[in-house]
This record gives sequence, C-alpha cells and structure tokens, in this order.
Amino acid sequence: MAETREITPLGRLHAEVRVPGSKSYTQRALVAASLAEGKSLLRNALIAEDTDHLVGALRLLGARIVSSGQDIIVTGTGGRIESPGRELYLGGNGTAMRFLVSVAALGSGDVTLTGDARLCERPLQPLLDAIGDLGVSSTCLRTPGYAPVTVHGGALRGGRAIFRDIESSQYVSSILLAAPCAAGDVDVEIRGSAVSRPYVEMTLATMKAFGVPVEKISENLFSVRHGHRYRACRYVVEGDLSSASYFFLAAALCGGTVRVANTNFWTHQGDVRFLRYLKELGCSVAATDQWIEVSGGRLASGDFTASMEDSPDMVPTMAVLAALRPGRTFIRNVAHLRLKESNRLAALASELGKTGIRAEELEDGLVITGGAPRGAEIETYNDHRIAMSFAVLGLVAPGMRIRNPGCVGKSFPGFWEELDRLQGKT
Repeated sequence: MAETREITPLGRLHAEVRVPGSKSYTQRALVAASLAEGKSLLRNALIAEDTDHLVGALRLLGARIVSSGQDIIVTGTGGRIESPGRELYLGGNGTAMRFLVSVAALGSGDVTLTGDARLCERPLQPLLDAIGDLGVSSTCLRTPGYAPVTVHGGALRGGRAIFRDIESSQYVSSILLAAPCAAGDVDVEIRGSAVSRPYVEMTLATMKAFGVPVEKISENLFSVRHGHRYRACRYVVEGDLSSASYFFLAAALCGGTVRVANTNFWTHQGDVRFLRYLKELGCSVAATDQWIEVSGGRLASGDFTASMEDSPDMVPTMAVLAALRPGRTFIRNVAHLRLKESNRLAALASELGKTGIRAEELEDGLVITGGAPRGAEIETYNDHRIAMSFAVLGLVAPGMRIRNPGCVGKSFPGFWEELDRLQGKT
C-alpha cells in the first residue's frame, strides 16, 4: 500500500519560509561549470533527486564535483569529455537528458543516455536532428526519437542548428550550453512556435556568468562565436520560484501573509508570472531582491484566462487556485504538459474531480470551474508538482491525503518541513 500524508487545514497565515536554489539555474550552472577550465563554486545550489542524477552523470563524463551543504564545487573538464564506460542513468530528469545529449556530442566516443520509463517516453528527435546538423550522429536503442539513445561523439563541428515548432525550449538551451566547446561558430535558429521562452533567457544569463556572451541576433536567432570558452567562477543560485509558488498559493487560499526568503521578483524565471496573476486576481505582492511576500485577498470572480506557455510549471499551482476561485479559469497554450513527469493535464483534471471540482481538458489546456473542494486521496503519479499543489489545497479542504509524498524529493526535498513551518510545527 502506498504511503500517504494527511494535510492539516490552516486558518489565516502569518509566516516566513525559505525555498532552495532554482532547479533550472542549478542545472545550467552545473553544465557550464563542468565544461569550464578550473574550479567553480556554486552557492545555494539545489540538492535534490534531479540534480543528483545530473551530478552523477557529469562526474562520469570527467567533471570532479563535491557537495558541501548547499554549495557545490565543480572542477571542470575544459570541454574535454571522457567516455563514461557505462550508460548514464538520469532517472526522471528531462532537463539533464536534453542537456547531456549535446554535452555527450563533444566527446570522442559513444555515450548512452537513459532514464526511468516516463523519461523514455519524452521526445528527443528535434535535438537529435540538431546535433546531426552539427556533425554528430546518434542511435535510439528502442523507439526512434526517444531514449535510451547512444550519442556517437566526434565533436560538434559548428554550423547552424534549426528548430521548427518545438514543444520544449530545452532543445535550444542544450545546443547553446554545448556551443562554446564546438569546433566552430554555432548558430541556433527557432522557426515557428516554441514554448517556455524564459528558460532560454536563463540559459543566456548563466552562460554570460561563466564568461560566454551569446549574440542574440533576433528573438529567434542566437550565435555563439568560436573562441569564447567557459571560465570557472563563483556563482550564486537564486531561489526557485516554482518552489516558492506553493507558499504564495497558500497565502492566496488561506488569507494572511506569507514571505518567502531567498527569492527575487526581478528575475529571468518565467514562473514570476504567477505573481502577476495573483495580483490580477486580488492578492497583494511586495518584494525586494531578497524576499517576496504575498497577502491573500478576496479572489476575483468571473471568467479568467491564463496563457501559461512561458510558465508551464505553474499550471498545477494555478489549477489549485482556480479550484477555489468563483468562476471559470481557462489555462491555455500548455498542450506540451502531456509530456511532463506525468500527463499533467489529465492528472489535474482527474484529481480535481476527486475533490468535487469540475475540470475539463482542452486541446491546449484546462477549464476549471471553481467551487468548494473537499478532501480526497490524491494520486500524485510520481509527479512532484501534483503532490505539492494538492498539499496546499489541503490547507483549506479538510481530509486531503497525498499519496507517495516522497516524490517531492525530485525538486524540493524540504517541502514538507517548510509546510510544517506554515503550520507552526517547527
């Protein structure tokens, strides 16, 4: 029988919590530091299941990486990738899978990348085509376009990688992160649609911090000039707004005020958009470059549309907010969420239904009619964001029970302790 965790309802809040370093920035910094010459110090890095898988793989590719508390010390390879001698297992870490396809292309031998069953259902073909454009071949070992995949290293030769109508910006970030170690100039072009654009900006910011400027010729064309190499540095990882969003949501649902330390409103993280939605719907937001504070208010009623292609990780959080808000909430432009750790659209519709809330899948999202949700036993589908979002719903819906609560370790191992802090248990 699966482990469950029952959530204790709360009244009006007045609390301060702290969130770990950004998962997205930590993973980008780990790759850049591993490709740099010399020793880098990553401060306030995220130590979690996903980053552990990436660290383990980078070690096998030649980087020396040591963790100390929330700091990570990386001695880089200078772009000289070693043959790992065995396959790289990445668990459910889709970001690591995409990033390491391009890193593996820098080596001189074969590198096989694999992961759990769900990761092997997430598409890779646009990225495999892109490294092919840059001179590196690959072989999918089971299903064309999916892991497990063997990258036949031979060094990226430079050139232009073109992406057309992609469902993940991670493909773009992957090529960009490896580009400084290519044999020539690398241009990356996006044709048609691309979701999660802010994540590309996060990649550019990380590369700049490690000494590599990327020329942004247009919104859809980026250029990395040969000769710019990563330099080791001291890098401070800002707090994770995805993790912070659950506590902002708690303030919106319970009323009162929650301050989240170690967060920055002026950030490239696309998840900051959730705070703007909260303001539009009646909450108050205050911020410095050290913390963000949300105070709950009467949630606005009526129809509301949230276009969330640039902040897809916020969809579960937004869906739970919609469950309490009087009126219909349309969450649009997130069809790609069917390819995440779970089919998030189906999972959200199903689990909200258990709480008595009407939620229907759309071709590109959800429509949710708010009401008075009741407690239920929530299936998390081993998806950390489903678990954390519905845990917050349990603060106002008595009897909420979360199955497989340990799945939060993927991105926020300390989540339950911080939730206890809201409840005055720590």
